[in-house]
Amino acid sequence: MTLSVRLESDLERQLQADSTDVGLSKSEIIKQSLEAFFATRVPKKSAYELGKHLFGRYGSGQSDVSQNRRHYLQEAAHEKHRKSSNLG
Repeated sequence: MTLSVRLESDLERQLQADSTDVGLSKSEIIKQSLEAFFATRVPKKSAYELGKHLFGRYGSGQSDVSQNRRHYLQEAAHEKHRKSSNLG
């Protein structure tokens, strides 16, 4: 694959000088630089990978919450109402 890259003049001069010093072509130096960059780069993690150590860690112990969410919400609302009625 052929790729064109525009370099600022200072960077181009440094690349030319280093190419001569080490006896490698400019293309080879750029290829090696890209390989080093990709080898040390930390890959992006998915949302699952970032949070998988937390999944299930703070569970309620109730395995039916997603199926009976309305029931649990109603219970919570009634409990909140009961507590507020007892305060007054």
